[in-house]
Amino acid sequence: MLTLDTTLTFFAASVMLALVPGPDNVFVLLHSATHGWRSGFLVVLGLCTGLLFHTAAVALGLAALMASSSIAFTALTLLGALYLLWLAWQSWHAPVHSSHATSSLDNPVPDSILSTRQTYSRGVLMNITNPKVAIFFLAFLPQFVVANQGAVGLQILLLGGIFMVATLFTFGAIAFFAGRFGQVFQSSTFAQRSLNRLASLIFCALAMRLLVTNL
Repeated sequence: MLTLDTTLTFFAASVMLALVPGPDNVFVLLHSATHGWRSGFLVVLGLCTGLLFHTAAVALGLAALMASSSIAFTALTLLGALYLLWLAWQSWHAPVHSSHATSSLDNPVPDSILSTRQTYSRGVLMNITNPKVAIFFLAFLPQFVVANQGAVGLQILLLGGIFMVATLFTFGAIAFFAGRFGQVFQSSTFAQRSLNRLASLIFCALAMRLLVTNL
């Protein structure tokens, strides 16, 4: 089993890594600013669910197989880039709402297009289709595994759970503050449209970066 010292060290490292700008936390930031913190938190839950996939993959050795297969890695990279470009297209064409359409302080822009399930699924797909997460888990989690402290697979599952808690805490804070700050945009259709355009450009840039750095 994991020691307290290992658990605390890994949790602190996970929080710091979650704060490093990347596709996932940028997505949470932009989505929360445009749709409110509640909707943003649904995305966070989806992202954390995606981490279950990566944790299981590392525990079962699938991530090592993917890392050794250039075809599998390239396919996942392309899938992730296409998904980011699809998000860019959606952001660019997203409808705006006047201040009269604001329904509540906590959810300034109602998700009339995206249901709760769709919002949650966005987070899951965003995380699963990011090949860097799989490679990161493969490289990061085993560093905190001690062979004489129990089954390696079980330790990896525990570390994955700790990482999910750290991500939930960090991304949840990003969603909350971005959602609160984003409320100032909801009284202006021009500001909303500008934010949507900015989000679209950022998603395009992230897609290009994913392709350039991995292909």
